[in-house]
Amino acid sequence: MFVFQELEELFQKNVEDVHHMKDNIPVHMPRKKVPVNGNETVMNKNEAADVQLAQPENVKKTNKSCIREMESITLPEFENIPQYMKGRVSYDQLNAAVQSINAAVTAKYKILHQSVKTQNNHARKLHQRFKDQETKDTKGQYFVVEDDIREFTQMKVDKRFQGILNMLRHCQRLRELRGGGVTRYILL
Repeated sequence: MFVFQELEELFQKNVEDVHHMKDNIPVHMPRKKVPVNGNETVMNKNEAADVQLAQPENVKKTNKSCIREMESITLPEFENIPQYMKGRVSYDQLNAAVQSINAAVTAKYKILHQSVKTQNNHARKLHQRFKDQETKDTKGQYFVVEDDIREFTQMKVDKRFQGILNMLRHCQRLRELRGGGVTRYILL
């Protein structure tokens, strides 16, 4: 009889814990670092040799490039940001800004990866602007400028947004590169 009471108490505590977790899930969960193609599995040498033999030799490989995104800020990282830098920006507002920047990066590089022949006039102008903004320092890296954020998101690029960018630099999510009258925000 005593064992059943212990089990029932343990079960009740587990139920309470689950309800607490369900009610307190953060809006932005940090993502786990995933391998490049996302579905790599570990196999021994014999299996690898079998797979290589089974693949036909004339397979045309498609280059599907994935667009890099900035990871959300974790709560411990947010708490380590100095108070003078945070001001009145909340954790949720900071991660909302991260999502907006990610949306701008995705939209920008979707246009850049698209064939110029398939683009409309507006997209061609944007494509040319993006190419003009690239320098030898930004080659192969994902970056946005303030105009991209204005173009692809609803965010206002104001003093508060500059403070958010400072916090993201502090958390090492992005880096600032100035040159040619344009400030580029490179994703790390």
